[in-house]
Amino acid sequence: MENPTTTEDHQQTKPPRTRPERHILIIWLATLLLVLTVAVGLVVLMVRLVLHPKRLVFSVEDSSVQHFHISNDNHLKASFNFTLRSYNPNSRLSIYYDSIEFEVYYRNQTLAFGAVDHPFFQHRKHKVTRLNLTATTTATMFISLPSSVSGDLRNQKKVVEVDLKLNGRIRFKVGVWKSSHRTLTVVCPDVWIDFSEFKTFHQSNCDVKHF
Repeated sequence: MENPTTTEDHQQTKPPRTRPERHILIIWLATLLLVLTVAVGLVVLMVRLVLHPKRLVFSVEDSSVQHFHISNDNHLKASFNFTLRSYNPNSRLSIYYDSIEFEVYYRNQTLAFGAVDHPFFQHRKHKVTRLNLTATTTATMFISLPSSVSGDLRNQKKVVEVDLKLNGRIRFKVGVWKSSHRTLTVVCPDVWIDFSEFKTFHQSNCDVKHF
């Protein structure tokens, strides 16, 4: 006579029940994965738009010099003025210019310094911005020049070609998204400074070195 199946043996051979909680967890994880995938795709798209924009275009449209004087001990005092044109070729990307500093060079020798007083915003719908830049020496900080440079400047009777270099901190804006700060370096070579009575000017195009 066979022994009857005990209650303990019956419970051990009974298949486990399907838990509804597992299905809910799987659905929740799948939804989360889908949301993360879409979010990452949007971020990648935004980064592509922001980190690979068309290069900004700069040029110097006008220039002048005031209070130009070189002392007997080769110290320069002067005020250099420039009209800088900035063109944004990006139709979807606006730009915050948080700071801009600039220097004037002659034969790799610094002549004057300057900075843009206030940050400004270049909207994508207003692609051209003109800035009036003034680089100066001050009464307490004359620029000491090598004798070869000061002698060359003294002998100039009409036009001197200088280099204008700008360093800025900018941010991009696409929709409501704003990028972190990026460095902007612009070099404008061979900018005419006309000392003659009948002033002329030759527009100088600039190179964007870093963006």
